[in-house]
Amino acid sequence: MYGAIIGDIVGSVYEWNSVKTKDFPLFSRKSDFTDDSVMTVAIASAILRSRREGIPFREAAVQEMQAFGRRYPNRGYGGRFYSWLNSRHPKPYGSYGNGSAMRVSPCGLIARSLDEAVSLATESAEATHNHPEGVKGAVSVAAAVYLAKTGADKAGIREYVQKEYYPLDKTLDEIRPGYHFDVTCQGSVPEALTAFLESDSYEDAIRGAVSLGGDSDTQAAIAGSVAWAYYGRNGLTPEMEALRKRAEALLPDEFLSVIRDFEDAVNASAANA
Repeated sequence: MYGAIIGDIVGSVYEWNSVKTKDFPLFSRKSDFTDDSVMTVAIASAILRSRREGIPFREAAVQEMQAFGRRYPNRGYGGRFYSWLNSRHPKPYGSYGNGSAMRVSPCGLIARSLDEAVSLATESAEATHNHPEGVKGAVSVAAAVYLAKTGADKAGIREYVQKEYYPLDKTLDEIRPGYHFDVTCQGSVPEALTAFLESDSYEDAIRGAVSLGGDSDTQAAIAGSVAWAYYGRNGLTPEMEALRKRAEALLPDEFLSVIRDFEDAVNASAANA
């Protein structure tokens, strides 16, 4: 989860002040978490509630996203999602925006099989983003997170994503010059995954995502979620530990509590696999 949240915080400054280079300050006085982090924590909380209380996951996802979104308003929610947050009878609204993909990393982290990662991601997306492209964006990220955490190499992750979801045939240098702000899954998720695939560290992955000059917080959250699982699967590097501490200083205690409980659940799930 930290991978997505740190990416979100780093990218938050550049969402409306885009850069086309990897050479930029990671943190500034304006760095803060956005809706991407709020909803990532909400999905993690929904997984915990579903397992603890026996509530169907999709039902828990709706409840937790609405609850967290209402407690943390004004964090950059899209117009239709904001209306959904405040609806008394929330229904999915056919979106193919990348909101389904930025919040999905807990599904890949908790899953004990690729099929489970796909199933959880589908349910998390369909609560709001029930367009096929919205579901595909979420599933591709959750699957990549699952593969990254379970030992797949980058060639294997690339092969799987290309076979099942998106072509990944362009490099960042080829994408960057003509790329622009795009909040659709099909126009931002493949690019974010490419940032991970080309990276040589967690930090390099989020720098690559931001350097595209697009929806920087969301693309860095997506790239960061896969990169954190990949580069941290044998233990966090000192650089990752330092970034985690910087992010924790900006997060509410409620978020930190959910993250700790979720990490415990992930560890327990892995031990019982």
